[in-house]
Amino acid sequence: MASVRQVQVTFDCAEPERLARFWCEVLGYVVPPSPDGFAGACVDPNGAEPRLYFQRVPEGKVVKNRVHLDVRVGTGLVGEERLAALEAECARLLPLGARRVQLLLADEDNESCLVMQDIEGNEFCLD
Repeated sequence: MASVRQVQVTFDCAEPERLARFWCEVLGYVVPPSPDGFAGACVDPNGAEPRLYFQRVPEGKVVKNRVHLDVRVGTGLVGEERLAALEAECARLLPLGARRVQLLLADEDNESCLVMQDIEGNEFCLD
């Protein structure tokens, strides 16, 4: 039995190159060189994190994502310090075209997180 060597997260989208550029900015990734000139992917420059791939599809997004990315900016932080980290990252992402959706405050099971959408409406969390 073969073992998995890499994981790629694939997004269906309308504008692969634009969405790849957005996520490169969010995550500090880079667009990999491509022999055909297609820039619909982004990779961690250190090679440690999964590659993101963006494929053009004719239909638009209709319902909430079943899978989403968590952008981990508040790891290890709690309370007001965590909220400040989430808000600071939100402020950085809004000019890139991200949209703020909902702040979910801490409860007995989870720390606070901030639900956002990328430029094509895909949900992700600042966590």
